[in-house]
Amino acid sequence: MDFKSFVDMIDVMTCVISVETKEDGSYGEIRIVDGNPSYIASIEVPNPNLPQMIASKFVPNSLYQKYIPKDLNFEDFCYRCAVLKQPMHTYVHPERYDFWFNLYMLPLQSIGNIHYCTYTQIITKNADSEQMSNTSASTASAVLNTCIKLRGATNFQHTMEEVISDIRKIIDAQSCVVLLTDNEKRTCSVLGESRNEYSMLNSMSRVLNDDFYDLTVSWKATIGGSNGLIIKNSNDWNYLKDKNPAWYESLKKEHVESLVLFPLDVKDETLGYIWACNFDVNNTVKIKETLELTIYFVASEIANYKLLEKLKVLSSIDMLTGVLNRNEMNNRIDILRSGASATIKGIGIIFADLNGLKKVNDMGGHAAGDLLLKNAAMVLQNVFTGEEIYRAGGDEFMILLSFTTEDEIIEKCKKVKELSKSYKDVSFALGYSYQNDSSDITSALKTADERMYEDKDKYYKEHPELKR
Repeated sequence: MDFKSFVDMIDVMTCVISVETKEDGSYGEIRIVDGNPSYIASIEVPNPNLPQMIASKFVPNSLYQKYIPKDLNFEDFCYRCAVLKQPMHTYVHPERYDFWFNLYMLPLQSIGNIHYCTYTQIITKNADSEQMSNTSASTASAVLNTCIKLRGATNFQHTMEEVISDIRKIIDAQSCVVLLTDNEKRTCSVLGESRNEYSMLNSMSRVLNDDFYDLTVSWKATIGGSNGLIIKNSNDWNYLKDKNPAWYESLKKEHVESLVLFPLDVKDETLGYIWACNFDVNNTVKIKETLELTIYFVASEIANYKLLEKLKVLSSIDMLTGVLNRNEMNNRIDILRSGASATIKGIGIIFADLNGLKKVNDMGGHAAGDLLLKNAAMVLQNVFTGEEIYRAGGDEFMILLSFTTEDEIIEKCKKVKELSKSYKDVSFALGYSYQNDSSDITSALKTADERMYEDKDKYYKEHPELKR
């Protein structure tokens, strides 16, 4: 067949691809047989509106890897179209390119063990929402259901568990996991996981260890610039064995027979990964279609969730010392005063005011003063582990204890005084109060405050040179 004359009749970028099949049914070399002028120009003529290929000269019948890196998703589409004679279409954004690809493939006649198909691509800089939603009715329905659940979530963690369970059932996998990665702390955590009753795979929570983050770092290179990774046959497993032997051995050890992995990316940041194991490989196209569309919404909701969590931390945590801030303290006291929360039994209030902060600031500057405040907070966190510690402002802290006794409060105040000696310049004036319950929190605060100032006056009488 005269492939050149055939593709030259098509205006948009089009080429003919050949796929070799072997006696065992697997496929071998995939080549770009020939291309029309638009396709050849996309390789040979520099154009900022088109992706840059590896080679800058088109040579007919070359291996496709001469122009783009090895891509298992691309190979699977070529195999399905050329060998299985299935017309193919997808709309993707490979990570290695800052472009969107609208791809169409049509099967052509085979000659012996060489099978052919057309490959047509329309490339744009920006995403086309109509193309993204141009999926099968079942996929669109499943993804819409996911979006509705996520948008209406009041308990994000619980809703994410539901969504992961839904995704696992849609793709008929033994397990499905959303794994979050923290690149600053170099840690991983499971956001959601679902396994069916027949799964012999270990829970991801059991597999996670201190070294697992390092394994996730290797996934980007393994995916190889594609938008995801699907391991479903011997060709794919051989690729993984060669590309990432450590991960290959880990998966084999866990009895993983098939795997799909997609990064959850938002604005060039990878928040984590969604992956599923041991699914029906005959549904690979549907699985890929479902996850490609779902991850946009899942990643977006995770990014919003993390942003809200960060804002919550910023609004409630004192950034210098790491304890709760004055705003959070006021909110807590207001709730106790209003009776909006259940009455706390055995409530203790402790005010702890640093002695000598002004002198440290005057002598060593604010950096020295900040260090003193951090050390002071460490003392309180060590003594009052698990309790509510607030920075009331400046050099003053407040601790709220629940279900305690007066003897326990006195003992902990002694520990504060003793532990403070381990840190340079750390010295507290302390005042406490104890009540049977939180019904009169105002009185408890007043008593603790008065006792703290009594202790401070005593300190400055003993150390007049430090008096503010």
